[in-house]
Amino acid sequence: MTIRHDFPFDPSNGMNLEQLLAIRPQPEPAGFREFWEETYRLTRAMVPTYFIEREIWSPDSTVKIYSIRAKNWDNTEFVLWIARPEKSHGGLVIGQGYGNPATPPACKYGLTTCLACVRGLGRSQCKDIPWEPAKHVLHGIRSRDTYILRGVISDQWMAASVMLDMFPDTAANLNYCGSSMGGGMGALLLPWDSRFKAAWLDVPTFGSEIRFNYPSTGSGEACRQYLMEHPEARQVLAWFDASAAAKYLRIPVAVSPAQFDPCVAPAGQFSIANAIPEQYKTQFIRDTGHFSPTTHDQEQLKAIGKWCEEHFRS
Repeated sequence: MTIRHDFPFDPSNGMNLEQLLAIRPQPEPAGFREFWEETYRLTRAMVPTYFIEREIWSPDSTVKIYSIRAKNWDNTEFVLWIARPEKSHGGLVIGQGYGNPATPPACKYGLTTCLACVRGLGRSQCKDIPWEPAKHVLHGIRSRDTYILRGVISDQWMAASVMLDMFPDTAANLNYCGSSMGGGMGALLLPWDSRFKAAWLDVPTFGSEIRFNYPSTGSGEACRQYLMEHPEARQVLAWFDASAAAKYLRIPVAVSPAQFDPCVAPAGQFSIANAIPEQYKTQFIRDTGHFSPTTHDQEQLKAIGKWCEEHFRS
């Protein structure tokens, strides 16, 4: 596969598909599972604390949209959207990308849909956390307890708790989908949260330290550059390796890594996809990510849509 581009590096990481499929997940640090289970416990131990800032209707008046401000266990506030259709078949939590979303989500698959702007990003921007992706991804990196991704994952769990508190009927069919940063967040948060039934992880980030071997245009590049001067930070980032977490997934998961991606190193994406247990995984390999889709990609996205219809609405 040859993709024409003008990047000063190879967005395929110089690997063919056979090599990408052979990448193994990163070994986890001792206590990895316990660290995440404790973070989850801290989040769930807090009664959802939130208030509805405003309610609006979709243009066709079929979806009620709520803007909500919530507080997490560490006293950090963040903002989330919930879109509620007239007839809901369950719930869907969408993991955001690093694009700083500020608009409400569309309801997908007939589900009550929740999109959290995690701490520091989008409508949750604040003075204490930088919103630029290259700075946000390094915030608090000196310790696993203060690193930004710990709080970000906790915000996603709390957002799910808020939606379930507002609409208890969504508990019977709660699902997750996310792309890029959202895909990586999904791999990190889903193994420890039994509330979720199925998930789609698209071109996921945060996979294995192998990603730091390759230049990119995404948040991983900020980490790669930082590690050149602060190699000790690898010990912190190991606690937030989505490939190490993915092997603990125990729900049906569609995963769609890309062979060519200038923003998220394909080697990192495949480290996550390869780690998901085969009995739970349906894989849709994309030609490109964060780049113009090929005809094959468009066909794959249609197939993924059918998979989501089947698993998210059943």
